[in-house]
Amino acid sequence: MDWYLLAFASALFSAAAAISQKKILFEMNALKFSTILSFVNIPFALVFLYNSNFSELNSTALVILYGKSILGAFAFWSVMLALKNMEISGALPLMVLTPGFVALFAFLILGESLTPFSIAGMVLLLAGTYVLEMSGKGTLFEPFKVFVKSERHRYIIYALALFTVSSLLDKYLLRDYKMEPYLFVGFQQIFLAVNFFIIFLFVEKSPKKLFDGVSISKFKWIVLISFFTVVYRYAHIEAVKIAPVALVLTIKRTSVFFATAIGGKLFSEHKLTQKIIATIIMLAGVYLIIG
Repeated sequence: MDWYLLAFASALFSAAAAISQKKILFEMNALKFSTILSFVNIPFALVFLYNSNFSELNSTALVILYGKSILGAFAFWSVMLALKNMEISGALPLMVLTPGFVALFAFLILGESLTPFSIAGMVLLLAGTYVLEMSGKGTLFEPFKVFVKSERHRYIIYALALFTVSSLLDKYLLRDYKMEPYLFVGFQQIFLAVNFFIIFLFVEKSPKKLFDGVSISKFKWIVLISFFTVVYRYAHIEAVKIAPVALVLTIKRTSVFFATAIGGKLFSEHKLTQKIIATIIMLAGVYLIIG
């Protein structure tokens, strides 16, 4: 299959996963949902490991991956809290800021270069954020104040910070340790399940509470979300094996547009046209950064 079809499939299934997550989070606790989902993902993770080459497995890389997965668990939980407490068309576009933060900190920490296109992309990300948060009230800087001061937006800030560090570690593992992508995805999912179970026990004190109130209908939705998640990750990896990462990510990021437009319409969300325009501006910024 052509790489761009794989990348587009990854974008569509990623959007489907996000919309389904928003639907089930109307009825479920974010931590409980994240924990159950991480366990449902394990059989799919084993498929990735089955296709992996264990001869090149590095124990140091595995330890780093586990540390990264702790950050990943808290980042995913933060995103689920944001999706539960915000409109999907307001929460997901803000996650597009991640490549901007990664590019900036890769420049500051890893010594990677910042091109004029990268800088222009960061400016567009700021512009898109401004448009996204505009309410037509208050001062010129009100949109940025809302982003920083809003209780609900703090989940996004936490997720952005954690995903930035996590993405830098991704670069480190894949570039310096040459970790095989299938091993990476497979072990990461198993580690996420372990981490979420530990977090759940710490918060809820009892494992018995994990499935309290989880009906067959809700569990079917979680299995469907797990399927969407594994398919979009698999399609992404297969596309990256054929084409440059930057080109694949360019198409993959359109998932945010689909999730914002379709999810916003399905859930009858506010200021949808404004949010779609903001998302397009932010995606243009991402394309400049990763292109």
